[in-house]
Amino acid sequence: MIPLSDFPAIDATLNGTSALLLMLGYFFIRRKKIQAHKVCMLSAFAASSLFLICYIWYHAHHGVTPFPRQGAVRDFYLTLLGSHTILAVVIVPLVLTTLHRAWRGWFERHKKIARWTLPLWFYVSVTGVFVYGMLYHLYPQVATPLRYVQ
Repeated sequence: MIPLSDFPAIDATLNGTSALLLMLGYFFIRRKKIQAHKVCMLSAFAASSLFLICYIWYHAHHGVTPFPRQGAVRDFYLTLLGSHTILAVVIVPLVLTTLHRAWRGWFERHKKIARWTLPLWFYVSVTGVFVYGMLYHLYPQVATPLRYVQ
């Protein structure tokens, strides 16, 4: 069994992998390498789907990890987290619709929505990595010593 404490790093890795695969998929389609594009985009979808499963599992068993700092850095973090969270919800039906249109062979319709889906999906993937970095590496939780109370 994977330790619960490993899940945030796993999630960030899956988000980073999705971002990389999305950029490779874009690179390939711009060069008309359709099969390579398809493999990259389906792999990005698989990585994002696995991320979602791991994310839900972690938060169902761990709960919320609060951001430990105050001031401007907290405001920045919460703005980043807020945009990430809202767009993460928005992106799910966009990704499914984009993939469905490609699957059905409706490539003109696929291309129209993919112009919106790709940058939003990429943003969500990259900001997921930044949120992880800020929460677990730049500003990690500080353990407070237990005090004896009489």
